Amino acid sequence: MKNLTLANQLTILRIMLIPAFVLLVVYGYLGAALLVFGTAGLTDALDGLIARRAGQRTSLGAWLDPMADKLLLVTTFVVLTLPGIPLTNHLPLWLTVLVISRDVVIVGVVAIVNLAVGPRTFRPSLWGKVATGTFIGTSVAVMYFNYRRETSPVVDLGIWLSLALTLVSSGHYFFRLRRLINEPG
Repeated sequence: MKNLTLANQLTILRIMLIPAFVLLVVYGYLGAALLVFGTAGLTDALDGLIARRAGQRTSLGAWLDPMADKLLLVTTFVVLTLPGIPLTNHLPLWLTVLVISRDVVIVGVVAIVNLAVGPRTFRPSLWGKVATGTFIGTSVAVMYFNYRRETSPVVDLGIWLSLALTLVSSGHYFFRLRRLINEPG
């Protein structure tokens, strides 16, 4: 099984940690949830490092890794938004809807362009990476201050920064997409 590399096994572990994370948050084990989230983040760093350094890049990994990242991020945002979970800090519904909608629209439009115009390579932008990093940082801040059962201006800053970067990265992606559509295949 040449596709079941150590890097891909770490990615699969990240996917398997998602339900554990959700259950820990729902049942109020916020410190353990933060540790599981951190472990998932560590697997993300390690799988990429191992894939590059050990020559374990596979087509399975190319699909699985970004899917695992999106699943973890979307799940985290949804869980931290749900008003029925007794948390000191919640992510606002509007932010969660914007972040998820941005990703769904980008993936949908890229798929349509590939089908209608022909294959195009659409790499993540620097703004998209900065936005994703901010989403992760905001999630960690929300979880940390929930664990401490405290409110913090750090959470508010993360929320507003996430909003700003969602809008900037969305605009940047669509500007790039316009150019990509017009490029020869």
